[in-house]
Amino acid sequence: MARPLRIIYSGAFYHVTSRGNERKNIFKSKKDRERFLEYLASATFRYDAVIHTYCLMDNHYHLLLETPSANLSQIMRHINGAYTTYFNIKHKRAGHLFQGRFKAILVDKDAYAKELSRYIHLNPVRAEIVATPENYEWSSYQYYIGLKKSPDWLKKDFILGYFGCKTKEANSEYKKFVRRLLKKEYESPLEQAVGSALLGGHEFIDFIKNNYLFDKKKIKDIPELKNFSRKPELDEIFNTIDIVLNMDPPLARNVKMYFARHYSGKPLKDIAKYFNIGDSGVSQASRRISMKIREDRKLKKKIEQIEMKLSLSRMKS
Repeated sequence: MARPLRIIYSGAFYHVTSRGNERKNIFKSKKDRERFLEYLASATFRYDAVIHTYCLMDNHYHLLLETPSANLSQIMRHINGAYTTYFNIKHKRAGHLFQGRFKAILVDKDAYAKELSRYIHLNPVRAEIVATPENYEWSSYQYYIGLKKSPDWLKKDFILGYFGCKTKEANSEYKKFVRRLLKKEYESPLEQAVGSALLGGHEFIDFIKNNYLFDKKKIKDIPELKNFSRKPELDEIFNTIDIVLNMDPPLARNVKMYFARHYSGKPLKDIAKYFNIGDSGVSQASRRISMKIREDRKLKKKIEQIEMKLSLSRMKS
């Protein structure tokens, strides 16, 4: 199995998740969850981790964390390793608790921290465990909206800073931000990650490429690096579609949304603004075209022609 791409530097911001081996539960009791949170806390003072948000589900967890000391692997060895030791002793078992390596996506925090925090806090709602995120005890959401006093190790200021200068105002606005997606179908922001490793726009990806991906051996060893090509601009995509396709305008419009969604690297909100529709409208149009491609051979060939002209065959996120 190819080793995961790890880009490590001071101040890097990651979405991290780890699942139970064979998708089995990693938390069996309240005490288990409390102990895991203790390891998050100890990671902050022992290894300088900055924990922004978290959510503990039954068989996996999500974290948004920052690494001022460029030591992601050390932090995660502490969290997963210490918890595995505790869990095995407590539940009289042996062996691996987590399924392989933890998954970490390097994130452009200025562009995606808000969206990812919302996605993480809505996990229990998507899983139909609770109707609203404030009813779920094992996430950081209760602290973000001021329901409970936050532990010292949880750093909310960065994300809440986008919602107001005063604490109560920020709590209230953040709650509104999260609740906007309740009972709505929406796509995970992680779907926009390039090569399942980087989440950010052109400037962020170019910064990472130019500063951290220059090792030829590393490029050869890690297949994900083949995805780090510059994404085409929307005008280039749309002009190519107009040249290749000869179809009715509504279908062409949906194809353009499909390509913009999967190949441009643009945030969903920017694509939606371009087409003057809501975010969910872009996602729904993209899914319809994905289904139609599987059913319509002629359309599939046209799509492949467009991909070839844009050299997109290996760039899809």
